[in-house]
Amino acid sequence: MLWLKLLLAGLSIGFCVLLGFLAANKYRSRQRFYEQFYHFNECYLNELGYARKPLPQFLAEHEFTGDFKKTIDAFIAGKDDKVLHSFLSDEERTECAEYFSMLGRGDALSQSGFFSARRTALEQKKADTEKEAKARGALYLKLGLLAGLAFVILII
Repeated sequence: MLWLKLLLAGLSIGFCVLLGFLAANKYRSRQRFYEQFYHFNECYLNELGYARKPLPQFLAEHEFTGDFKKTIDAFIAGKDDKVLHSFLSDEERTECAEYFSMLGRGDALSQSGFFSARRTALEQKKADTEKEAKARGALYLKLGLLAGLAFVILII
């Protein structure tokens, strides 16, 4: 009977830690999104400064993953105002839609000015989301572990 209690205790702790991991996924997704967003902005600024390839060719050459890829695909499909990621606030969605609506519009000098102005804001967002993901991720894992341990105490 003891082995059954130990098995149930281990499973409950594992389940609660898994729930904590899944709860922290929002912050990790945000971090990955802004890391790729910042990288995209840097690559596009370099492109505007030197090679000046057409936008479809530039987008085809760079590979992105996850939610940022969905955003790029929505932009390519002409639905750049439909950035609906659950981890973004309404203000951030509006900023993303505005950012992508400016891609390929106007001459290289005006675009370079616009995207250079966005560089510091994106760099700050990237740093903030990294800190938040690290802090919140650890917090939710610890809370999951504590909830699992509390459940084990109730079982025993």
